[in-house]
Amino acid sequence: MKRHNPFPVLKSYEAIYAHGVEVPPAARTIHVSGQVGVGSDGRLAEGGFQAQCLQAIANIEAVLNSARMTLDNVVKVTVFLTQREDLSLLRDVRANHLAVAPAVTVIIVAGLHDPDWLVEIEAVAAAEP
Repeated sequence: MKRHNPFPVLKSYEAIYAHGVEVPPAARTIHVSGQVGVGSDGRLAEGGFQAQCLQAIANIEAVLNSARMTLDNVVKVTVFLTQREDLSLLRDVRANHLAVAPAVTVIIVAGLHDPDWLVEIEAVAAAEP
């Protein structure tokens, strides 16, 4: 994948953010539906926002693994938050648990389907054939 940053990325984000990511024509891609903090047992992760983020990331990893990919293959991440106040927590989780190669990133503050859900994360990943 080729990262495109024609103008500066803030120093604190350069390890995780790219203005654009070019995927070669022969690459396999997977679009991962929005994942929330609910485990395979159907239970919502206990412990608030960070716990739900970690579970959502684990769910994304499971989907990627089924396609023989890892978080390193992620080229785009979209995060839906229900509370703007959780942005600083998201930065910490992203830096420590979703520090993939620089990916195109979108963060949206909105309501989610279930009022107990605090975050939803979707991803696009690509890998050589």
